[in-house]
Amino acid sequence: MSSTTVLDTKTTVKVIGTSGQISLGKQYAGLHVLIEEPDEGVWLIRTARVIPDNEQWLHKPQFRKRLQGALDWAKTHKPEETGDPIAYLEGLQNVRKRKAGSK
Repeated sequence: MSSTTVLDTKTTVKVIGTSGQISLGKQYAGLHVLIEEPDEGVWLIRTARVIPDNEQWLHKPQFRKRLQGALDWAKTHKPEETGDPIAYLEGLQNVRKRKAGSK
């Protein structure tokens, strides 16, 4: 016996306004969409997530793995009180200066 899958699709009639705009509904307000035109008069509109250029590196495999490792570490290590934040930052600067001087 063969099984058949029927795709449930919604068809809605919309009118394109005189300014060339069409409303998809308030539930989609603020979302980014991709609009593809595979054929003249045929549009495929899909919601999408846009990744800013300066965050693209986070999605490369080698960095994604390091980021996941950092997140895993953060789950198992509770935050510690640093005490004086100014002294802490000065200590970090001193470490950077020592590293820069040893190169």
